[in-house]
Amino acid sequence: MASARQVLCLCVLLCVPHARSEPIRYSVAEERESGSLVAHVAQDVGLDLAQLWARDARLVSDHSRQYFRLDRRTGRLAVSERIDREEICGQAVTCTVPFELLLADPLQFFRIEVAIEDINDHSPVFPEEEVTFKIPETSEPGSRFPLEGARDLDVGSNSLQAYSIAPENEYFSVSFRSRSEGGQSVELVLEKSLDREEQPEVAFSVIATDGGSPPRSGTAQVRIVVLDVNDNAPIFTQERYRGQVLENAPEDSVVLRVVAADADVGVNGEISYSFSQAVGHSHVAFKIDPVSGEIRVSQPLDFEAAEKHELSVRATDGGGLSALCDVVVEVLDVNDNAPELAVSSFSSRLAESALPGTVVGLFVVKDRDAGDNGKVVCSLEDQPAFSLRPAYKNYYELVTASALDREETARYILAVTAADAGSPPLTTTQTFTVDVSDVNDNAPVFNQTSYTMHVRENNDPAVLVGAVRAADDDDVGPNSKVTYSLAPARPAERAARSYVSVNSENGNVFVLRPLDYEQVRQLEVVVSAADSGSPPLSANVTVRILVVDENDNAPVVLHPAQDSSPPSSELVPTSAEAGYLVAKVVAVDADSGQNSWLSYHLLKATDPGLFAVGAQTGEVRLRRPVTERDAVRQKLVVLVRDNGRPPLSATAVLAALLLDGFSDAHMPRNGLAPEDEGGSLTLYLIVSLAFVSLLFLASAAAFVACKVCKRKSLKEGTVLYGPGDFQTGLADAAGTGTLPHAYCYEVSLTTGSGNSEFRFLKPVLASLPPQRCGTDGGAAGEEDFPGGLPRAEEPRPQSHGTLPAGPFSRLAFD
Repeated sequence: MASARQVLCLCVLLCVPHARSEPIRYSVAEERESGSLVAHVAQDVGLDLAQLWARDARLVSDHSRQYFRLDRRTGRLAVSERIDREEICGQAVTCTVPFELLLADPLQFFRIEVAIEDINDHSPVFPEEEVTFKIPETSEPGSRFPLEGARDLDVGSNSLQAYSIAPENEYFSVSFRSRSEGGQSVELVLEKSLDREEQPEVAFSVIATDGGSPPRSGTAQVRIVVLDVNDNAPIFTQERYRGQVLENAPEDSVVLRVVAADADVGVNGEISYSFSQAVGHSHVAFKIDPVSGEIRVSQPLDFEAAEKHELSVRATDGGGLSALCDVVVEVLDVNDNAPELAVSSFSSRLAESALPGTVVGLFVVKDRDAGDNGKVVCSLEDQPAFSLRPAYKNYYELVTASALDREETARYILAVTAADAGSPPLTTTQTFTVDVSDVNDNAPVFNQTSYTMHVRENNDPAVLVGAVRAADDDDVGPNSKVTYSLAPARPAERAARSYVSVNSENGNVFVLRPLDYEQVRQLEVVVSAADSGSPPLSANVTVRILVVDENDNAPVVLHPAQDSSPPSSELVPTSAEAGYLVAKVVAVDADSGQNSWLSYHLLKATDPGLFAVGAQTGEVRLRRPVTERDAVRQKLVVLVRDNGRPPLSATAVLAALLLDGFSDAHMPRNGLAPEDEGGSLTLYLIVSLAFVSLLFLASAAAFVACKVCKRKSLKEGTVLYGPGDFQTGLADAAGTGTLPHAYCYEVSLTTGSGNSEFRFLKPVLASLPPQRCGTDGGAAGEEDFPGGLPRAEEPRPQSHGTLPAGPFSRLAFD
């Protein structure tokens, strides 16, 4: 489709110059203001306003000054500056300004000629404002005295039409007639004989009137001095003299000689020559010898400025009589101007896909010389890929002659030579440089098939994490300029796009917001690299940004729970051997990798030599057997530390109670039958209900009173009552109905555990003295529990051993 359109444009371009050989003619009066409408040229040539803009319509003229302009918004041809017809064409009958309307893409010309109509803007002007004639009194009526007529720069009906005298007098009248060879003859006619004695001088005005509407006029004051004797005026041998001179003639060269004769003798017969002060400045280029009448060149001549000069020569005798003659000097052209080559349009870049015959440039050649000296021929130096083609008049087109290949030749330097036909010929050379532009046929290529980048969590906003690189080496210019952007995101990638940005110029990849490894482990986006061709080509690559974990999370202890105060106590029999499992500290770290590797260390203990902590497992075991010197209540602080740089840590606080006579053997075994376990539990419940009922009825009033008055003492903690073995104590309590001390016991029996969790509740009667518990049946005192007795807590599974399967039961004794 594109090839067909280019061929069509080429055909139109070749046919347009011959489609309209006759120019479009308009007319406009001179002296119109700038912007005055001449015509709607767009309508006359059949173009709409959009085409004027799209095809870059403009006016092209040979004149150095542009008198008209084209308004592409309205399609109007308007005056661009004040036009003076007399300045452009002088007194020529017709005055036409030719130019061309040039359209591009495709190239098209319309010849336009605008006739400049004369208006009556010049008044007749006499060469001299005051003219003096010396007329002898012997002059006969009917004698004629030549008067240099007025000049009117206007032409046609606006030119000079009539002469008159004011005020009218009885001595003179004015006679006016046009000459066959051009020009005019004005004479004063003597109507009555002069008498010097009666009137030595006569003064009046000669008025020249043109035919304009309204008419304009010019006035010259005429003074007639009446003389005696001299009655013969000089007479020229010719009414009009013609001469020729080369434009390069040196100064003081003789052009021609005028000759006048006077029949008088003596002083009245002596003739002197001078130029009459005619309208115009032609006489400035020449000078005349007042005695010999030789006319010489006084300054350099230029054929291109003026092809001929019209002079008026006056011959005056000694008595004051004079005669006038016209002198026409033609300037002959010599080949002194080299051709001029003006470029109207030129495309310095050309696609390598351009078809043969594609117009690259349009230029016009002209030579200011005339005749053969002004005939110009253009030629293109040896360049097979391009050729010159005459377009119209003196326009030439520079076109492609064959297919172009950028890889073979990327730049052409074309030399166009314009030579005239003078002798010797003069030449002008214009150089054109044409760059062959590349066709965008290669997409950018990334230097990797995918990219993986890393960024540490808690990064700064807009941190640079890496760069992608793509190149389009096969193309050049804009086709090889690569810009980067994020490709349209799939639904799964939309969240990632809000975190990532890519620099469009260099491909640097930035993470815009701080990342949290615990929430976002990686981001994946697609980066697109597109060249600047038309249409652009692009390629995509996947960029994966991995978030590198930072050690920003301290370990969290899950077991034992650290929210209780005081911490829960672990029961350790005094008969336990070295390596006995007291408890297990369980902690987790939200970080990953080595930042989540935890190690356990015994930070502080009541007896550091009694316990050991597994660095990897967190298990708290006995380092040696328990002795009698060991305190009943042991407090341990275990440090949990991760492997980050720098490491973060947490502490776990444990309490251990060393119980005499308490061991796993006192608890039900895993091998007991379900029927036995259920029976034991039922027995415990019955005994518990019996004791609670008795205690409630016997001591309700004392209990309420003590509780109200001694509320603070109820928070002192728990004590362990354990004389003898556990089952024996229960039996004794059941048999007697009373306990040695008023304490509440909380027993938790859970399934799947070989150990018991035995905790004390606070004493009901705070006034009872505490008993130390040991191997000899004594009760534990407050001195073994610094800071008060521990409070009762909800039963929880311990890390050592398991209890037999069975329901959970709680017993309370008073």
